[in-house]
Amino acid sequence: MAKTIESQSSVPSVLRVLANEDQFGEHRGLGVSAITFKVTPKDSDGVFVIENTFHEKGGPARHLHYDQDEWFYAVEGEFILEVGQEKFTLNPGDSVLAPRKVPHVWAYTGGERGRILIAFMPAGKMESFFREVTKANAMPPQDPELWRSHGMELLGPPLKV
Repeated sequence: MAKTIESQSSVPSVLRVLANEDQFGEHRGLGVSAITFKVTPKDSDGVFVIENTFHEKGGPARHLHYDQDEWFYAVEGEFILEVGQEKFTLNPGDSVLAPRKVPHVWAYTGGERGRILIAFMPAGKMESFFREVTKANAMPPQDPELWRSHGMELLGPPLKV
């Protein structure tokens, strides 16, 4: 679980989240993977960072964010991404920024385990989206209204891997 170290000055508090831990000590499953909240914002203008750990191949449906840039950083394993018309393979240490309003889709394609850090800037409604969709322990459903209500547009199916 996270440990917050309170500050006695105007400097913000320090947040430490241990490896393989969630900021709130909760488990959030997405079927082929699990996510941990690493940094949650005080409001929708802050940054939201998750770590997504995969035990099977797969990923979310093609979509876009109306107001968020989405940054991907591969920690372990191999991932493929399509951002607009560009196609990328991410290996550990590689990163890609998907700008807001640009369609994108991605998937884990590696072996036993993959890990990727994802940051949403600004956070918008992404924390509430992941809290909602992880209740079913499955990849987010292809329900356009669910995505739209969280500031995204569902544009197509997941990548076939």
